[in-house]
Amino acid sequence: MAGLHVEHVDAVKRRVSVVQNAVTVGSFVEVGTPKTHEARTVPFPDFLDTELAAQAAGKPRTGILFGDGTTYMPLPLTGSGWFSRAVDRCIAADTQRAEIAAERGETVPAIFPRVTPHDLRHTAASLAISAGANVKAVQRMLGHASAAMTLDTYADLFDDDLDDVAAALSRARSSAIVATALPAESPEE
Repeated sequence: MAGLHVEHVDAVKRRVSVVQNAVTVGSFVEVGTPKTHEARTVPFPDFLDTELAAQAAGKPRTGILFGDGTTYMPLPLTGSGWFSRAVDRCIAADTQRAEIAAERGETVPAIFPRVTPHDLRHTAASLAISAGANVKAVQRMLGHASAAMTLDTYADLFDDDLDDVAAALSRARSSAIVATALPAESPEE
């Protein structure tokens, strides 16, 4: 995400083109190709329209999407960076709400889990698969070199597809039957 520019967001089609990355190496940000050296397109849901528009507001098309538009944001440090601190704030707020609910005898709400940016990548893949995306679409979204890599990583999430195949075969058969069996003719006819 750090390497995204305003021009990489297609708000009409709701697609983000991942064509470069920005990686912190020592104290410098190195801009280059994505990890697999393959550009990819990632869809985004409509509920992100407002947030992405706010990030792009006032920046030129060639401006960096996140941050001030001119300086690449550093990648979050594991355990102590901006992402981890944001997760800590979510956990603290949820913990406080849970304690208050417990004191009142109410149902204790779930507490936000500790997540990493990579966990969010897996979550996006899982949500796409559960929404019915085919393996090639998930492969393209994740930038995997092959569909086999995607299947090797997420094979267990495609298990429900077996039930869908059986149901689809039943529907196809039902729609293909144009006549019901006619009663057998009696010999005297």
